[in-house]
Amino acid sequence: MSKSTPPDETIPLTDHHRVPNMVGGIFQAHPWHGVPIGEDFPEKVNCYIELVPTDTVKYELDKDSGHLKIDRPQLFSNTCPMPYGLVPQTLCDQRVAERCMEKTGRTDIVGDGDPIDICVISERPIPHGNLLLTARVIGGLRMIDNGEADDKLIAVMKQDPGFVNWKDIYDMPDAFIDRLRHYFITYKQRPGYTSPCEIAEVYDVREAQHMLRLSYEDYKDVYGLQHDELSHAQANRRKFRQGV
Repeated sequence: MSKSTPPDETIPLTDHHRVPNMVGGIFQAHPWHGVPIGEDFPEKVNCYIELVPTDTVKYELDKDSGHLKIDRPQLFSNTCPMPYGLVPQTLCDQRVAERCMEKTGRTDIVGDGDPIDICVISERPIPHGNLLLTARVIGGLRMIDNGEADDKLIAVMKQDPGFVNWKDIYDMPDAFIDRLRHYFITYKQRPGYTSPCEIAEVYDVREAQHMLRLSYEDYKDVYGLQHDELSHAQANRRKFRQGV
């Protein structure tokens, strides 16, 4: 006769911690809602890369399913100058729009309802999107697209040896900034029509971090405190692994 577990005996702590790992192996986290913004936020953030410079179609995250989808072919000669994607658990909504109006003097701006976008500089080629990386923000472009705040943050990939000394957007050569400005001003423009996009401002690292905070607060207003809950769970798992 086999031995059975006494009714009052609790399951060992190690068994409790197998469940998140098993679930994580079955279900992929949603890149927008299921991935934390990053432990070193707002200086460094996690980034979900949707698009790289060799892509001839524009990929973007399908917000309902969490899968990467084709949005449209890249128009004309436009190609994205660097890996481009979004910062998880951010949202361009009321606070982001209010900051845009404060800085531009406009009164007709709304948030675009998407995660805040980010361009990541690296000397190492990244061959495809649909991946996560950590990057250090250095600045951003305050873009307005058809009356919507659609900021584009600029960052350097974490531990990238080629750009480790770039601490602020003004450490970049003007040609880098001009190339980014040109791409985003023209990436929706059709021949014979005015671009719906404008770059109202180029801003520094402090403003970029401020925009991250605002977009994170906008996210929490709409979607709740998932990041705080996830961070708490991650901290508990680290304590368990360390035997605290």
